Amino acid sequence: MVTTQWRVAAAQYPIDALADWDAYAAKLARWVEQAAQAGAALAVFPEYGAMELASLDPATMGDLQGSIETVSALLPRVDALHSKLAAEHAIWIVAASAPRKRADGRFVNTARLFSPSGASAHQDKLMMTRFEREEWGIVGGDQLNLFDTPLGKLAVLICYDSEFPLLARAAVETGAQVLLVPSCTETMRGYWRVRLGSQARALEGQCFAVHSPTVGEAAWSPAVDYNRGAAGIYGPPDRHEAFAMPEDGVLAIGEESAAQWVYADLDLAQVATLRADGGVLNTRDWVEQLGAGQLPPVTVVDLT
Repeated sequence: MVTTQWRVAAAQYPIDALADWDAYAAKLARWVEQAAQAGAALAVFPEYGAMELASLDPATMGDLQGSIETVSALLPRVDALHSKLAAEHAIWIVAASAPRKRADGRFVNTARLFSPSGASAHQDKLMMTRFEREEWGIVGGDQLNLFDTPLGKLAVLICYDSEFPLLARAAVETGAQVLLVPSCTETMRGYWRVRLGSQARALEGQCFAVHSPTVGEAAWSPAVDYNRGAAGIYGPPDRHEAFAMPEDGVLAIGEESAAQWVYADLDLAQVATLRADGGVLNTRDWVEQLGAGQLPPVTVVDLT
């Protein structure tokens, strides 16, 4: 059974130097508990928020490749903690993305989705930025997923992925109602690129987009030393006789670079209504564009 009305929490998550594993576990538990106590059914953490775990190894924390290896090696333990917290607080969690070492020895940037029932799935970032390609040695994933959940149909577009409309469109045509956008940007220009991409994807798909960034400074880290942005939840700037989205499409927005949760209440019935009878019909009219083109395939992951 799908719950059509629920609250989402988008993290403005600070990168910290952690004293030990227990400090990380306590921090994550505080954040998840706060979101759950505020009534959130889904908590979204940002891209590369897991890189703070590199601080647990002083020998490699100042080395980019060493940091990547350290964080990747910790992922099974990190994921077990997220699974435990999701069950404990009866909340869905998109864990902060992290470099994940594949069997071929190459690294991908992976976000993981955890359900309260213990089910989980992941989405690899598909489009690599210059920094990831040229300095990190991170490669793009090869599969776009749609997560079919009791909260509706969700897709994850990690940071730069949100700036490419065919990815979101493929997810929307497969049924996506909410686009989740974890990000990590060191400048306000980077933040605005992801924010504008998220808002554009919400407009085109007549759906919701949830943007969660890293914030704060971590001078010790060669990977995530500067982090700027504000969490935001967006919808299409449209109205129907039964309801109206905000005129700018912004349902909620955080205070830039503050450590905080940002919340909004989503009604997925509004997505269906706007797609059928909105003031404009972007979703329907997409195919009338010149060169609408072929969309990438989407794999449906059943988490119901």
